[in-house]
Amino acid sequence: LADNGVKIILLRCAGFNNVDIKRAKERGVLVMRVPGYSPEAVAEHAMALALASNRHIHKGYIKVRENNFSLVGLTGLNFFKKTAGIIGTGKIGQAMAKICRGFGMKVIAYDLFPNKNLDFLEYVSLDELLSTSDLISLHCPMTPETEHLINSETIAKMKDGVILVNTSRGGLIKTDDLIAGIRDHKFFAVGLDVYEEESAYVYEDMSSSILPTSTIQRLLSFPNVTMTSHQGFFTVEALTNIAETTLENAKTFMDGAEMKNLVH
Repeated sequence: LADNGVKIILLRCAGFNNVDIKRAKERGVLVMRVPGYSPEAVAEHAMALALASNRHIHKGYIKVRENNFSLVGLTGLNFFKKTAGIIGTGKIGQAMAKICRGFGMKVIAYDLFPNKNLDFLEYVSLDELLSTSDLISLHCPMTPETEHLINSETIAKMKDGVILVNTSRGGLIKTDDLIAGIRDHKFFAVGLDVYEEESAYVYEDMSSSILPTSTIQRLLSFPNVTMTSHQGFFTVEALTNIAETTLENAKTFMDGAEMKNLVH
């Protein structure tokens, strides 16, 4: 890109782990991102995954389509008066915490950098969050410190029958350990919008893709796992915000103005 005169890379997302920032800086290529496009969109999808996996909405839908109105296998849990554990309290984590509060849940949180201005949640240690939460929702970035945050050791600390939701980054969960936990009946339900093998997808167009075999299919084989295709951000409002911010980023570069969304 640098050899062909490209001066700036405009990312239409918040994450930038797919760009070699150090190399870009060495070649004089600026990288700009969209740090926040609609935290509510992702948070609402996280709760939708939690509800769908808990109340078996996907299985119930398929049953009714087949004219089967049996309730066998569709028992769920109340969220009311349960404890929600939010890992990561950025804008999306905060939005998820407020949604959980709306369901009448007690909200606790863990973050490496706690925000003391949030009065609608209680910060606790990671161990306490894992051991006391009925619903755990991941909302932290992918860093060396958070990679495989959910592994055999942290899963062992969770309550039996916990519900786990991940709408952040697939690498936060060590998939093989998650599968082992599901097989051991550790989880009541698991909702995933992201997964480690996403980078292995070979997209042909917006409606068709060649999916990798192995862990994706293994996860889908469990009846208490609900998966979506990284669509948490995919709302009209979020797409509008992404487009507007991306164009604003380009304009600040062209005008020589302050580039507040510059990665490095």
